[in-house]
Amino acid sequence: MSQPTRPLKAQLEHDLRQAMKARQDVLVSTLRMALTSVRNVEVAGKQARELSDDEVVAVLIREAKRRREAAEAFDAAGREDLASKERAEERELSAYLPQPLTDQELTDLVRTTLAEHGLSGPRQIGPAMRAVQAKAAGRADGGRLAAEVRRQLAT
Repeated sequence: MSQPTRPLKAQLEHDLRQAMKARQDVLVSTLRMALTSVRNVEVAGKQARELSDDEVVAVLIREAKRRREAAEAFDAAGREDLASKERAEERELSAYLPQPLTDQELTDLVRTTLAEHGLSGPRQIGPAMRAVQAKAAGRADGGRLAAEVRRQLAT
């Protein structure tokens, strides 16, 4: 009998404990940061609540993007040591994120979504983006999505 999958937040907490035991410093600091971000979102608003796995993934995607942008900024400033630290944290976070869409998968997803919703022409970019983002579910960067939606709506 296979073990039931645990919620993503519980998996992060479990992996943090394992990383602490194994003295994996980068993973420990990355998971602590991720769990802090998750907890901050949980207590934001009028009432504290437990996040769903999809909401935890959204938090992790946001944190990975922050790491990527910070690494680029450090590279531009000539701080390779700090840039490499940010890249290492982003790599650790990526293990918990859904597999990104390939260029072909992204093209196909946009094409089918536009057809399903009957969207065409550049004036429908807003509804098209909402529909495509819902289907992509964090598996593609917003910039990539927007570029492909614009490209397909322009034809």
